[in-house]
Amino acid sequence: MDSTNIEGQVKDVSTYEIENVKLTDPVLFTAEEEKALVRKIDLTLLPTIWVMYLLSYLDRTNIGNAKISGMEEDLNLSSNQYSIALVVFFVGYVVFEVPSNLALGKSRPSVFLPSIMILWGALTCVMAVVNNFTHLVVLRVILGCVEAGFAPGVILVLSSWYKQTEQSKRFGVFISAAVLSGAFGGLIAAGIVDGLEGVHGIRGWRWLFIIEGAATIGFAIISLFILLDFPATSRRLSERERQIAVARLAAQNVTTATEDTEHLSNLGAIKVACQNWRTWAFVIGYMVIVGSSTLTYFYPTLVEGLFGNASTKKVNLLTVPIYGVAFIATGITSYCSDIVPTWRGLIIAGWLTVSLLCSVIVCTVYNFTARYVLLVVMAAGLWATNGGTLAYASSAFAGMHPQARGVALAMVNALGNLAQIYGSYLFPEGDSPKYIMGFSVISAMLAVGVVVFLFLHIWFRRRLRAGVIQ
Repeated sequence: MDSTNIEGQVKDVSTYEIENVKLTDPVLFTAEEEKALVRKIDLTLLPTIWVMYLLSYLDRTNIGNAKISGMEEDLNLSSNQYSIALVVFFVGYVVFEVPSNLALGKSRPSVFLPSIMILWGALTCVMAVVNNFTHLVVLRVILGCVEAGFAPGVILVLSSWYKQTEQSKRFGVFISAAVLSGAFGGLIAAGIVDGLEGVHGIRGWRWLFIIEGAATIGFAIISLFILLDFPATSRRLSERERQIAVARLAAQNVTTATEDTEHLSNLGAIKVACQNWRTWAFVIGYMVIVGSSTLTYFYPTLVEGLFGNASTKKVNLLTVPIYGVAFIATGITSYCSDIVPTWRGLIIAGWLTVSLLCSVIVCTVYNFTARYVLLVVMAAGLWATNGGTLAYASSAFAGMHPQARGVALAMVNALGNLAQIYGSYLFPEGDSPKYIMGFSVISAMLAVGVVVFLFLHIWFRRRLRAGVIQ
């Protein structure tokens, strides 16, 4: 592969072959053309997936706000039953992630992703009519199966459009939607529960599911006409723009599917992904982060425990600063990670160390205000590393066959989310208000994460010094 600059403006990506992706004709393009294309991708792709992911996370985590807003009493849920309702979502979610990404690789993201979004939006609306624990569990299982294809699908799409040195900021934008959904979730829950309680004889927590589900369906329909497909096949780009999109990625060893790409069988793509040890290293690292991030589902409960008999509105509002600080930390971390991409592993390990220290101190300090501050800082570290890890994995898998990369990214996300199954049991009501068991387990997981990402950082740095492209 030959990549050169002509008078500092024209880039020539000549004949190359990476993982069976071929371009046989030189593709010349100016820096201005590339800049314009990236701007167009950013303005088209990022706002769309940001809103989609925001709504996805609202629909997934609103059960926490509903719990403290009357659902627990109305459905007569025990602490254990609530944990089961959380767990069953991730059973289907984990099982269907890899098959969904395999299906996405053979279809159009602009149709596939909005379609499953419409389905889970409808299911969220149906959550408003549950009358018992059984109904809740059944709906959560189906919701997990349907929503399984969304997050890994978006990760695959993002990794297919951006260079390795551009990905951290974009993944940061992606994750920031999940962060702000927590803040918005608290504000929305506070507004809906107080403002619509009893309207038309419907409890406020039921209105929460209805309104957020309807918003999801509405935006999913809009996204059908906006969302981009893959670089070589997107109908929303001109032929020239598609050529530049593929060529500029190839210059950094990021493979993308073209008409000449050899298609692997589903089994073949899974085999390639599983044979790469880096897949498993990132699975472990991401599992640590996701498992620790099960705190998300317990923020309202933890805050309620910290501040005693606070009103539901106050509890919901007190969760907002947790996400606000996390949003700022995620943005700064994502920006810095693209400036020094070879230090991503160390940055992630550093944040995990901060979260680890906060988790350990929480187990020894019982001043409620101090524990709340520690919870805010700890959450910032976990959210900042979430997007950073996905960008780091995307760069590490850049040279894989596109189908295998889709499987590897789905495996990281899916197996990482297995941690949410046991993580849902870390904060039983009986441990309130100290929750020593939960924070102790999280501390141990974070320690493992620090070791994993330090190892990955050292390994990649040595390869870089040896002149080996990741």
